[in-house]
Amino acid sequence: MMGDYTDNDYAMALGKEVAIADVDKELRLLWEEDKASTNASLINLAVYSEHKGAIIKNSEHVQIITREHACRALLIGVDRDNPEASIRAWITAQCHLAHGRKSICCEQVAFQLTGKSTGRLRNTVFSHLNSDLPLVFWWQGELSSLFSERLYSLIDRFIFDSSEWSNPIDAYSCLSEAMKSEQSLLPMDIEWTRSSQVRMAIAGLFDDPMAVNALEHVSELNIVVHPEHRMAGLQLLAWVIQRTGWKRCCELSLDSDHGDVYYYETSEGSALVAKIVADPLSAPVGAMEFIAPGLELRVTRDAGSAYICQELHAGAHHIERRTPSNSDDSAELVMNQLSRGGNNSLYCAVMPEFLALLGGE
Repeated sequence: MMGDYTDNDYAMALGKEVAIADVDKELRLLWEEDKASTNASLINLAVYSEHKGAIIKNSEHVQIITREHACRALLIGVDRDNPEASIRAWITAQCHLAHGRKSICCEQVAFQLTGKSTGRLRNTVFSHLNSDLPLVFWWQGELSSLFSERLYSLIDRFIFDSSEWSNPIDAYSCLSEAMKSEQSLLPMDIEWTRSSQVRMAIAGLFDDPMAVNALEHVSELNIVVHPEHRMAGLQLLAWVIQRTGWKRCCELSLDSDHGDVYYYETSEGSALVAKIVADPLSAPVGAMEFIAPGLELRVTRDAGSAYICQELHAGAHHIERRTPSNSDDSAELVMNQLSRGGNNSLYCAVMPEFLALLGGE
């Protein structure tokens, strides 16, 4: 029994328990027994967590992700504080019907490592990667000492959620060092993906000539986020600064009534105030609003809503419309990230300004 889960819970979620030495043999037998399904993999997807029982939930995440992304999935559960050193493994297949007929299935291997056995993560667990495919690694929770060169040197895309970090400055510093050491390592922050539809909605409103003309005369920029998603607010502000070239004109002001307050100057010399407000009733990213003389432009989303509302008001000129929002589910957000592909160049371009904001520079 592990944590609050029984062996039966693990078997129901993760499939057949097998000896570590027999994983590959048992996977071959799995396909020999099922002639009606096709084994498909385009990537290796590893999902790592140090929370007890997380591999059960992560099996559900893989079921969602494999709807659109065929992969060999490795679920990795780690309990470093357990005095007993052990490694257990389970195998199963995540299957989806293709065109209502033949099942397309993806292999899933789950590993639970405890105690000193966590030191065997690379040699034991990663020996079961498909060596011909890139490795997408989804790290959940705080970065720990196991995030080292021995690990990240194997990774192509590193997915993380900065909203889960209690000390994001130190965590980003650790990630930056990893990226310097392994220049091919591609970071993908789920928090950045949470704001993607808001960014698209804002960019769509600024396609309007009246909005473009008012951009250099903006006097207020207001961003509303849930308290757990301050990173998303900082990233949105960094995105605006990176795209507009606005210059900081004085230091950050911390105001308990208004959140984080920043002061900028546009390229034409207009002064503006940017605020990031934390609202416990907000969606992860609840609102983004630009105010200029004669113009108000905003994008809003209510908590739990499947839609984003776009508004532009400039005298007699009005735009109001709704567009789909991102899901709040982490697996859906990861699936969206993988669907976009590419080298995440916009996020990488925004990172220096974001890190400056994060560090209070």
